[in-house]
Amino acid sequence: MFNRTTLLILLVAVATAAGLVAAQYVFAPKPAAGPALKTARLLPTPRELPPFALRQSDRTELMPGELNGHWTVVFLGFTFCPDICPTTLAQLSVAQKRWEALPESTRPRVLFVSVDPERDSIETIGEYAHGFHKDTLAATADVPALEKFTKSLSLVFAKVPQGDEPGQYTIDHSAALVLLDPKGRMAGVIQPPLDPVAIAEDLIALDKTSR
Repeated sequence: MFNRTTLLILLVAVATAAGLVAAQYVFAPKPAAGPALKTARLLPTPRELPPFALRQSDRTELMPGELNGHWTVVFLGFTFCPDICPTTLAQLSVAQKRWEALPESTRPRVLFVSVDPERDSIETIGEYAHGFHKDTLAATADVPALEKFTKSLSLVFAKVPQGDEPGQYTIDHSAALVLLDPKGRMAGVIQPPLDPVAIAEDLIALDKTSR
């Protein structure tokens, strides 16, 4: 049963996550000189992620090492989302089209992670994500694994009841995008409102610096 306490926990978690990210910018040393970015904010020092295992839409395991070699944009969502998720994926598809000419071996990627495994099957998330762009990676896991993964990225999600019927719910989740560098480390964030062109230009610039 999810109630007001759940919402309060979510709000505290969101504030905590935001504080952690902010603290890294305020108290950590300044990063080395890099490309001038328009919307992405890089962490002073990329953060190693703890081990994780997500299930991809092709039924293979997505392990940390598989994210190496590319800049990856991570977005949390769920297929029953009425507005933010489809809007964000549509915006990201615009950015993806702008970097399609980059070499496949280093081309930036988008990873859609469903935080609603109860309703989102492996097949469903693949069809959903690929409906926006064929190159989008889609993955999910059980709730404990998702909580561990999202916490490592300073992101949060929570199941919130909706309506009077039992089993009706929505998912509140972070709307920020997280950037993973070619070594699979958390390297930065992109906060809404999103500018697809600026995102594309930033990722293209980052791709060039990592070759």
